[in-house]
Amino acid sequence: MSHYRRANTKGASYFFTVLTYRRQAFLCQEPVREALRAGILAAQAKHPFIIDAWVLMPDHIHAVWTLPEGDANFAVRWQTIKRTVSHQCKALLHNPAFMTLSKTKHGESTLWQRRYWEHQIRGEHHFANHIDYIHHNPVKHGLVEQVSDWPYSTFHNYVKRGIYPAHWGSGFQAIKAQYGEA
Repeated sequence: MSHYRRANTKGASYFFTVLTYRRQAFLCQEPVREALRAGILAAQAKHPFIIDAWVLMPDHIHAVWTLPEGDANFAVRWQTIKRTVSHQCKALLHNPAFMTLSKTKHGESTLWQRRYWEHQIRGEHHFANHIDYIHHNPVKHGLVEQVSDWPYSTFHNYVKRGIYPAHWGSGFQAIKAQYGEA
């Protein structure tokens, strides 16, 4: 059995990548988005946290969360969110052909990859780079040509708050230059 070390700094900000099982592309479907909203609200009701940035892609989620002082348990929050989506969307998305003995033993659905990737944000520059990465992800994956064209992102809130200009991330060459890839 694998033992993973998770970051556990209380009150910190964390970057996450959460994948669907076998990279199934269903996360942008309306029933799944509604279940995600319900899961987030359920998690926040019991275990408050701030979603600093979020992008919903067809087969994965990237997010930055900040946890309250004295709390480092992001796992219980993701468990609540994933469980809510699994229960609400089971009839729509469950695939019996994907069930394994391990999935059955652990009471898992066929919607989510078992684990997720996380790391702690260290400093304002690191924070800003991860927010940019999250918002640029739909362009990186070729889903849209402009960041503003992707509806499932906190980018639009950042524009409303004056943090980004509406045209931020337009033009692939500008982004490559921003990240030193030009």
